[in-house]
Amino acid sequence: MKKNTLLISLVIAYFFLSDFTLHGQENILKELEEIAIIDQKVMMPMRDGIRLATDIYRPKTDKKVPIIFSRTPYNFNSWGDGKQRTRTAQRALKAVKRGYAYVVQNERGRYFSEGEWDILGVPLTDGYDAFTWMKNQSWSNGKIGTLGCSSTAEWQMAVAALDHPSHAAMVPQGFGAGVGRVGNINEQGNWYRGGAEQMLFFAWLYGVEHDKFKPRIPAGASQEDLIRISRFYDLAPENPPVDMAEALKHLPIQDILKNINGKHEIFDKMIRRKPNDEDWFNGGIYHDNMEIGVPSFWFASWYDVSITPNLALFNHVRNNSKDATIRDNQYLVIAPTLHCGYTRATENTIVGERSVGDARLNYDEQIYAWFDMWLKGEQNDFKEKTPRVQYYTMGINKWQAAENWPPENAKLATYYLNSNGEANSIFGDGVLSTTKAKSDNPDSFTYDPMNPVPSYGGNVCCTGNAIKAGAFDQRQMETRHDILVYTSDVLQEGVEVSGFIESTLYVSSDVKDTDFTIKLIDVHPDGKAYNLDETIQRVRYREGYDKEVFMRKDNVYKVDLTPMATSNYFKKGHRIRIEVSSSNFPRFARNLNTGGNNYDEKEGVIAHNKIHHSSEYPSQIRIPMISN
Repeated sequence: MKKNTLLISLVIAYFFLSDFTLHGQENILKELEEIAIIDQKVMMPMRDGIRLATDIYRPKTDKKVPIIFSRTPYNFNSWGDGKQRTRTAQRALKAVKRGYAYVVQNERGRYFSEGEWDILGVPLTDGYDAFTWMKNQSWSNGKIGTLGCSSTAEWQMAVAALDHPSHAAMVPQGFGAGVGRVGNINEQGNWYRGGAEQMLFFAWLYGVEHDKFKPRIPAGASQEDLIRISRFYDLAPENPPVDMAEALKHLPIQDILKNINGKHEIFDKMIRRKPNDEDWFNGGIYHDNMEIGVPSFWFASWYDVSITPNLALFNHVRNNSKDATIRDNQYLVIAPTLHCGYTRATENTIVGERSVGDARLNYDEQIYAWFDMWLKGEQNDFKEKTPRVQYYTMGINKWQAAENWPPENAKLATYYLNSNGEANSIFGDGVLSTTKAKSDNPDSFTYDPMNPVPSYGGNVCCTGNAIKAGAFDQRQMETRHDILVYTSDVLQEGVEVSGFIESTLYVSSDVKDTDFTIKLIDVHPDGKAYNLDETIQRVRYREGYDKEVFMRKDNVYKVDLTPMATSNYFKKGHRIRIEVSSSNFPRFARNLNTGGNNYDEKEGVIAHNKIHHSSEYPSQIRIPMISN
């Protein structure tokens, strides 16, 4: 009886929530219809004749208006009750109320847009042509701002480098998948970190890539036809649910999507590309040889998948743009949230299982003040009120301001890895010390790619059920013998760590190639150990991503890892910890240790890896500290 009552309650709740969502969307659309001219399924022509499906919401006015433009691979069809569609209507309503036209467009090959889709591979000219078309509309004032998070952000930077005269400002949020190479950082749109594949796109592509045999609207269909058809056919595919935690274990990794009956043509191309493959430089990814000439208001998150590349790009544009005006008009917000989780911050924001306090911010107010300044020409107080860098410091749980990133008063403090050769696990003797070890007592561990260190929390997105992102207590993980644990003394005074965390390891192995990982952790007095950031380096790429240099057995090699980044206050009584290992799976693909391609291999070999620490081999981590 109790089970039946519970079932009935759940069914009632489901229909109530569904009805509430549907009516909420209908109310938003009704309000939009009252204040906006709505023009849907406008097929915007590109220079090669391909037409991109576009919805336009603009104020009912005779005045020319500026445009906020969002281009996306996701479904924004306003019919039905999907969350993405509701969000589109909400965004359009906000924009129209503030005197903007809101234009949302599908990338080529997505839903009602014509052509063939390729992840970050569609022509950059699509963005340029869209700007030109919008500029020439009778209702446009010729000023366009771009806005969006994740896939609606990552295309903005490369298009900004085309320097269209109407692209007046941009607000990229969670934009890491659009960052290719910036200085020594070479992620190629979140595909790599330190030369190791990040597996998020393996899962993401399964869920979003349309099949080549999908239903297609005949070329030349009229707007009237498309509007009518869109009420009946959403063109939204839905693959069967997959246990990604199991699916990502499949070897060889080149067959992961094939093994779960996913479409895999795009994946097949990408999985074979090395970090410096020329194809990475032919698509829609931004690289540091491209000049950005657009005022930019950047948004990043501490627990996003690519916080370091995001911050590095902000610094690159601010420091290297040829135009002083552009250099001076770069602003940055760093929130303590997951990927694209800015507006979901609450009075008690929980990231993973850690509370980071009241992390709310007046995002809309700031974004529209930014657009008002650049798209409407308003002489407002954005620059007077808005710090150059707004960053949230966890631990003291408050927003702070700086003129640069890292903050000017952050000073690198070097901590050296030390032990008597038994740093394995939380029960070992590994310490972080401000002094170097005098003699080398290397820490040894066995890395078996068939039994990798599981990813537990972290700075990740888009992996289905394979990983829960965010901060989690790492103590259970640290009982593994293949994790080296180095912990500082108890802090006698609290210290803020804000900036890039650099690390250098001196390593040796009995295999040709392997990986090394580092994780930065805040250890509380009760022993809870919360992860802050993580990184990895494939050793064959230690001398650069344009070549592979393999190891010789037992030789010692210097390995500099891609920097981590955070802002965290380590309170008095806390300790600073790092974990060192050779895997973090499925956050990163396993190195099978053979020296082969890795992507086409089923069998791995066990590696016996060592971390050296002495005056000759000063393995270390350099931490940006701000004292009280």
